[in-house]
Formats: sequence, C-alpha cells, structure tokens
Amino acid sequence: MLFKGFRFIALLVILLSTRGRSEINTVAYPMVSSKKGLQVQMVDDALQLGVKHAALNFNLSQLLDPHAASGNFSWKQGAQIYHFHRNYVEELDRHIKPLSDRGVLVSLILLNYESAVPEVRRILQHPSYNPKCPNHLSAFNTVTAEGREAYSAAISFLAARWSRPDNEFGRVWNWIVGNEVNSHWFWCNMGQVSAESFCEDYLRTVRLTHTAVRSYSAEARVFLSLEHHWNIRYPGGSEGEAFPARPFLERFAQRSREQGDFDCHIAFHPYPENLFEPRTWNDKTATPDWKTTPRITFRNLQTLPDFLNRPELHHKGRQRRVILSEQGFHTPSGPDGETIQAAAYCYAWMQVQRLDAIDSFILHRHVDHSAEGGLNLGLWTHTPRSICTPEHRKRIYEVFLKADTADRDSAFAFALPLIGIPNWTAQSP
Repeated sequence: MLFKGFRFIALLVILLSTRGRSEINTVAYPMVSSKKGLQVQMVDDALQLGVKHAALNFNLSQLLDPHAASGNFSWKQGAQIYHFHRNYVEELDRHIKPLSDRGVLVSLILLNYESAVPEVRRILQHPSYNPKCPNHLSAFNTVTAEGREAYSAAISFLAARWSRPDNEFGRVWNWIVGNEVNSHWFWCNMGQVSAESFCEDYLRTVRLTHTAVRSYSAEARVFLSLEHHWNIRYPGGSEGEAFPARPFLERFAQRSREQGDFDCHIAFHPYPENLFEPRTWNDKTATPDWKTTPRITFRNLQTLPDFLNRPELHHKGRQRRVILSEQGFHTPSGPDGETIQAAAYCYAWMQVQRLDAIDSFILHRHVDHSAEGGLNLGLWTHTPRSICTPEHRKRIYEVFLKADTADRDSAFAFALPLIGIPNWTAQSP
C-alpha cells in the first residue's frame, strides 16, 4: 500500500512538473502560394490584401511578470515557476489566430525593450546594456543563469502556446531573434563591443531560442536579423557599435559549426541605400559581387543567395532559407511621391520573384508612423496628430493588392518608364 502511494506521488510530481507542456508538433513547414507579406497593424485589412506572410513585433519585457499577479499565466521550467502577463499574450493571440487560421505564415520578431520595472531589467536586460543607446532596445540576457533560465522559459511558453496541433491560439512558424544585429548599438544593445564578442553572445541566444522552439515544433524556423550594410558597417555607428553583415555571418557560421551546427536561417532587410530615396534601382553602392559590394539592396539582391550557396554556410548540405522580414519605401514629398513609392514596390517585387531562395517579402509599414524619423513607408497615411491611425490608402496599396494576381502586369505597367526599362525581364538601368 505504501509502495503504491509512493508511485502515485511520483506520478503526480511528474505531471505537475510538465504542466502546460505539450507533445512536439510534427506538422511540416507549410508551402504557401505567394511571397507577399506585411508587418501587420490591421488584421482585417491585411487579410483583405491577401497577405501570405505576416510579421509581428514581440517585446519580451512586456511578457515577464516578476510579481506573480493574480490571473496571469504561470509556467514551470525546471524547478522554477515563471509568470507571464495574460493581457499581453492574449492581445497577440487576437492578431496571430485570425492570420494563421487563414493560412498566413506568422513571423514573431523577438525584441527586448528597456523596462521601467527594476526586477524585469535585472532578469532580462543584458548586463552590458548601455541606457544611452538611441532606441532603448537591449540584447537578451542569456549571460547570467537567471537570465538564461527566464529567457528559455519565456520562449518555451510562447512556442508551446503557438505551436499547438489544434491551433487554439494561432500558429507562429518563424522566430526572428532580435533586430538588425549588425547595427547592435541601435537595435540590440550590449554596449560598445567587438563583432567577435557580439557574435558569441548572439549565437548563444539564437541556439537557446532554437532549442526552446524545437521542443514544441519540429519544423518551426529560427532566424538571424541583419540589415543591408554588407561589406561596410552602418556609417552612423563606430567600430564598437556596428559591423558589416558579411564577416559577421561567416564568423557565426564558423563558430556554430565548431560548437555543433543547427538550422538557423536569415531574416534580411534590403532597404534602399538611402532610406529617404525609394528609387532603389539607382543604388550606387549595391554592386554585383558579394565579395565587394558595400550594401545589398533590391538592386543586387541576387548576391545574398549567391553568398549563402557555399558549402561552408550550408546546414547538412542545404542552403539556409531567406525571408525579407522588414523593408519599405519612403513616399517623397510632391505630387509624384506616391507614384514613386508604388513603382519602388513593383521593382522590388519583381526582383524577389526571380529568386527561389527567398521565401517572403514582408513590407514595412502598414500605416505611416509619425515617430519613424520622417519616413513615410506605409500603405496608408496616418491622420494628423496621430502616431499611426490610418487615414487614406496610398497608390502603393493597389499594386500591393494585385502583386500576386492575374492583374499584376497591368497594375505594374506604370512603373516601367519610371524605372527606365522596357519590360520586367530587363535589368536595372
């Protein structure tokens, strides 16, 4: 009788220790009919536009509840119980669920904004974070044991929720770790640091993310985030604040192989060389050779898969996949501004369609944003004195809508003389 009671208690302990867990979802990574994507603000409008890819920002510091408030989620990881803000998670459910239910592949961009809560800063903020950085975005704290465990618990909780076989809360397929990390001072801050030191720290975080995500989804993908400075660093950053994407990727791949390789992929941002000049077909610093080009933009986008298609960068003999997870085109002032922005999208769309190695083209933004340094990148304008309340559709809205339909050629025809080419098989001028 005592033995049976002991077995019952042991079984109860096992059940409690795995509370909230689920079996690994083995559904294959989906193939969708289009590369058209959007960083979504308005779900209904995105679905009306026919997007097949959606990117959503996720702020880790808004998730963790160090005070264990009543009603929030709890999650047991090892011997520790973590608490996560219910309202924030369910707000994301309301975006993810309707998108994934309609067959949209959702990408979650994992960010770590500086928190106003001291306990959250202690646990999640990178120990070398410099609060003087411009955007108040920290690298993830996977340095301390407390930080590593909290990070792994958070990603495990999210992956379990958004990888369920019944899709009760929606499905996330792509997990993008940080933002534009080759300009880390601005977008993933761990102070003034060498490219080598940043690589070691970021590799550890990406690997932890991969381990947590693959514990719940056998086919979900994890991505590195890089911006368009390829063989030069961002001119606004010093040597300790930014570095070129190409040598960073090569070092990341080498160190990953040395430590035990895994199948991470690339989320790239091929903005025009000048973010305020949408005529990316005129980019002078986007040249045809990946060994020497200062930047990779839509003008020389082929150089990215050319670079990645090298054995030392493959994983198990396969080329790593690419998504274009953030890029957009400014609307210049003047009567032709919306037309030029729309033409830039047409040009970029046609470049992407030629490249089988690129799975998605996710446009930034849905609506112009008043706090984006004067850039107006949206499909919609925003109302006066608002941050991003939609006002009216711009011309780019119509070409975006028709980009992957039978009406594409007629909708895109206006752009050809603006670009200076006779047809879409011709090269840039």
